[in-house]
Amino acid sequence: MQVIGTIAELRALRQQLSGAVGFVPTMGYLHQGHLALVRRARTENSTVVVSIYVNPTQFGPREDSAGYPRELNRDLDLLHSEKVDVIFVPSDAEMYPPGFSTWVDVENVTERLEGASRPGHFRGVATIVTKLFNVVRPSRAYFGQKDAQQTAVIRRMVADLDMGIEIVAVPTVRESDGLAMSSRNVHLSPEERRAATVLFEALTLTRELSRGGEKDAEEIRQQMTSLIQKEPLARIDYVSIADASTLEELSFIDRPALASLAVTIGKTRLMDNMPLE
Repeated sequence: MQVIGTIAELRALRQQLSGAVGFVPTMGYLHQGHLALVRRARTENSTVVVSIYVNPTQFGPREDSAGYPRELNRDLDLLHSEKVDVIFVPSDAEMYPPGFSTWVDVENVTERLEGASRPGHFRGVATIVTKLFNVVRPSRAYFGQKDAQQTAVIRRMVADLDMGIEIVAVPTVRESDGLAMSSRNVHLSPEERRAATVLFEALTLTRELSRGGEKDAEEIRQQMTSLIQKEPLARIDYVSIADASTLEELSFIDRPALASLAVTIGKTRLMDNMPLE
């Protein structure tokens, strides 16, 4: 396992690699959800590269990138146990040197849900992922279904810019009570952690309604909202039933759809989603 901190080093190493390269971009503080991506990449590629970088440009003005949890030595131990070949751990100065002034904007799919709640977020995501793709030059890149909108944005960007990279979405890894694994879960108190299960309960209700024949998207949204509002610690940011590809809100479920929601529990904002056939 090689740990690399500069773009020049990674580019030099990349020239020596043959066969398919699988890439897993992360912000660190790894959990089983991240490791599921790594394991999938390990089975499908000759070389696996993981990046650990807390990207400051995807945080909003009221969000603190410095407060994002970090535990690099633990992350390196986990990745070593998964037989990762290369770990890229750049600094802010390496990724955004003085004078940096170029950004990647993906339109339409970024304007809803997380994009509406966190202006500028996806510009930061698209820019840093483009930079990482340019350096790593992966055959495949792996993202979690939990961040479904992010994956949709990256797919659109890769297609529009002819990057020739296969984007692989890996199913969400959940705790035993259904809560999606997230680095943000560490901020939940025991009481908040209990309350956070309401996200999965709302999505499960949505799936049951859909499978039972309910196609009125607004009716499903209202039932999701009513369930969440019964939890006093929960504050809804959005509840969505949208086209799975464009993320445009649906009035009637007549195509593959995505149920998604963002809910703040205490001071911790949590996201989750579930595909609807």
